[in-house]
Amino acid sequence: MKLLRKLLWIAFLLAVALGLVGAGYYLAVTKNAVLSPEKLVLSDKRVSVYAANGTQIDNAALAFKQSVPLAEIPETTRLAFVGVEDKRFFSHGGFDVKRIAKATIGNLRSRAFKEGASTISQQLIKNTHLSQEKTLRRKLSEWKLTRELERKYSKEEILEKYLNVIYFGHNCFGINAAARFYFQKQPSELDLADSAILAGLVKSPNNYSPFKNAERCAKRKESVLRLLLKNGLITQAEAQTALEKPLPVFSNDAARDFGYLHFVFDELSSLAETHGFTVGGNVKIKTYLDPTMQSETEQLASGYQSSDKLFAVLDNKTHGFKACVSTIGSIKRLTGSLLKPLLVYAPAIEENLISPATPLLDEKIDYAGYSPKNYDNAFHGYVSARECLAQSLNVPAVKLLNSLTVEKGANYLQKLNLTVEKEDYSLALALGGMKNGYAFCDMLAAYSALANGGVYAPCGFISEIQINGLPVYRRTTEQKRVFSEETAYLTTDMLRTAAQTGTAKKLRSLPFQIAAKTGTAGTNNGNTDAYAVSYTTRDVVGVWLGNASGEHIDHTGGGTPCNLLLSLNEVLSEEYRQQNDKIENFIPPANVTRVSLDKVSYYDTHTLCLADKFSPEEYRFDEVFKKNCIPLKTSDYFSNPSIITPVLEYLDGKVVIKFDTRLSKLYDYKIERYDYATHNTLYIGEFVEEFTDDSVLKNRNYIYSVTPIYNGKQGKKIVLPTVSTKSGKSPPTNDKEILEKEWWND
Repeated sequence: MKLLRKLLWIAFLLAVALGLVGAGYYLAVTKNAVLSPEKLVLSDKRVSVYAANGTQIDNAALAFKQSVPLAEIPETTRLAFVGVEDKRFFSHGGFDVKRIAKATIGNLRSRAFKEGASTISQQLIKNTHLSQEKTLRRKLSEWKLTRELERKYSKEEILEKYLNVIYFGHNCFGINAAARFYFQKQPSELDLADSAILAGLVKSPNNYSPFKNAERCAKRKESVLRLLLKNGLITQAEAQTALEKPLPVFSNDAARDFGYLHFVFDELSSLAETHGFTVGGNVKIKTYLDPTMQSETEQLASGYQSSDKLFAVLDNKTHGFKACVSTIGSIKRLTGSLLKPLLVYAPAIEENLISPATPLLDEKIDYAGYSPKNYDNAFHGYVSARECLAQSLNVPAVKLLNSLTVEKGANYLQKLNLTVEKEDYSLALALGGMKNGYAFCDMLAAYSALANGGVYAPCGFISEIQINGLPVYRRTTEQKRVFSEETAYLTTDMLRTAAQTGTAKKLRSLPFQIAAKTGTAGTNNGNTDAYAVSYTTRDVVGVWLGNASGEHIDHTGGGTPCNLLLSLNEVLSEEYRQQNDKIENFIPPANVTRVSLDKVSYYDTHTLCLADKFSPEEYRFDEVFKKNCIPLKTSDYFSNPSIITPVLEYLDGKVVIKFDTRLSKLYDYKIERYDYATHNTLYIGEFVEEFTDDSVLKNRNYIYSVTPIYNGKQGKKIVLPTVSTKSGKSPPTNDKEILEKEWWND
């Protein structure tokens, strides 16, 4: 018994000692944790944004609104937030013990921290007073400040402060900004359906925004309404009415002042989700913004008012957008022909299916009822891959994707962070035919892979984020190779042709090397989207015109968008000039070479042959190839002249020799005639379509030969069938007749 008492006494002393140590530690680590009333109030100073050069961006452009008294917030809105975030808010003292116990058991069972137990009071403290670090020190400070908050303020005051500082995504801090942005309403006008959406999306604004993920938002809204109904906060009829109300549609009016900062705050929501930090407290955001370029872009955009628009400039080296102006945010749109280089041509070059010189047959096709047409409703016969892309011909792109396979093409898009849904796997994808399309900024990021030698890196607006003085995010370049350097260069070289003589030829006046592609999407009733994208070794620049509503526009990609694209590139060029900088040329990789090809083979037989050393300039052209894909055959049209066998006829006492005009014009000719006793050279000279010999005698057999000559070098002599003037009949013109019948004995 004495031993037991002794052990109990020791245990008591240890407990006291541990308690004192714990209390001392608690007091030590929380001594600087002081509740600051000014931090609980929304302020423009709460968030600061900086351009790439370090200058602070004017906060007046941010969508901060004044705080709203709780009395002006509908009861249904308050009930929605309390029901979703902290159903025992009005009964606990800042900490929900039951919820903590339940979360602890759940986490132990799953062996992971899947469930949280933060109350509205704790969230308010975390969002306004604490850093993002996950340490015991921070947790103890949270407990201390939460207790002080509960002692100093009533529940109504705490809820009011919470609703006025919480982040709702899309640059909306507080219920006032959120009500105006999402619903174009005053907070007092919010109904149950609106409140369910707002209460649901604060958990993850990036995932549950009705403008970014409508399907997820609808499911989240339904979950919130079910929870409120379960807890007896609303009736079945109220829940059903709210459930049936459509989600808000992105407002053109709200979007008219969309600018660079809106993209910054959209990205902020996404980064908070993926990197696990809460947007609250003092937030410092560093961006890639170039103030001068942004100002010029805004000025240019203000001059175009006929439809919605998005102009963007992406720096290839930093992978950051240095200017962006939009009236639609970052919604997905159909891309039209903008996909062709990324889905079809670059992958086909990478897989060694084509080179820029490869002739592709533009003809009427039909794949199980799918029969695409070109923009001009015409077919153009054999056209080089370079010209097919430069002129944005549709039929060759579809045929090429069929050879490549949709699966392979889509796989390259996946590597460029352009997801292709299985339902979109069809040959129509070559022309941008798909259900949802892509955000324009994602398309520009994909094009930057071509500008960067085939290496893709995600692009964005934010370079670094600090919260309460501590970094929570810093962009690191996660690069991956999608295309080889050779493929990227060859595709770029083809797109340079598009900017010189193709659909983007309005850019040809620019004094530096530039690659470009245009695109147009629409229906049989008209166009809905018009694009023009260009890139240099420095920047990717893009212009989109269309309407958020889907209304038709009077533009194609090569029209007004290309004119605007030209203006943006001229501004960039001038900015570099003022900085004593320049836009460098595209440098071919070591494994790319330029060779001379034979025009005769190319246009006559549609084959790629190297030009021989005797080929004149007018019968050769240069093209670029991967070194391992150079044509193996060398043309001998000039080193060993040869022609198609001429047609021989005997009519009315005359022998006529008719030449094939496709190749024969290249050479001089020597025409000879033989009979049993004589040999005569009848002609030596330039090409003639027909040669007539009217000096033949009756009852004779004649043999004619034709020898092509180039620069004095005689080629292969062609001996024609024997002509007999005995019967007066013409000789046969094909070998079969000659073998089947001894016609000269008739």
